[in-house]
Amino acid sequence: MERVMMKGNEALAEGAIRAGCRFFFGYPITPQNEIPEYMARRMPEVNGVFLQA
Repeated sequence: MERVMMKGNEALAEGAIRAGCRFFFGYPITPQNEIPEYMARRMPEVNGVFLQA
């Protein structure tokens, strides 16, 4: 198993992706700015959809 260091919000988003999440609709607002930023980067890599609402 590969060990990766990341922030808590990024780990949450990666966990959702690995669990099968392929759609994310969100708006970047504190304290969870990292989640939509991470999902915007990762969704295209997994053939998913990111929509800033």
